[in-house]
Amino acid sequence: MTHRQTEVMPTIKVAAAIINDKEGRTLLVRKRGTDFFMQAGGKMEVGENALTALSRELREELGMVLDEASTQYVGRYTAVAANEAGYLVEAEMFLIEIDHKVSPAAEIEEIAWFNIGRPIDLPLAPLTRDNALPIAHRSISHH
Repeated sequence: MTHRQTEVMPTIKVAAAIINDKEGRTLLVRKRGTDFFMQAGGKMEVGENALTALSRELREELGMVLDEASTQYVGRYTAVAANEAGYLVEAEMFLIEIDHKVSPAAEIEEIAWFNIGRPIDLPLAPLTRDNALPIAHRSISHH
């Protein structure tokens, strides 16, 4: 009898922001050349911690300066990667509330604000659908 090892999928480590506004909406982004909407954020570079990576990514993607004092860590979540077949994504997720406009930059092709609790008729990344939107919904409903 042979022991069969289960295959472990390679993991991409990212920092991601659940960005809500004061109107009870959450921000989703779509990167150029992809179909899925997801949280702003991205891959952590060697030697970067999650908050440093998130700050860099939000500046590059949305022209946004991260206020670390108003950034709440909500946990580490894993899901099948939306845009890299055969990979998992492991996200350090942070909740941020903003009261200013953001604009797509760098690799972000489209941004969209959604009212939480209403149906979203767009393709969503698994991490967004299963983890980020429920967190956003809970945080907005507690205001």
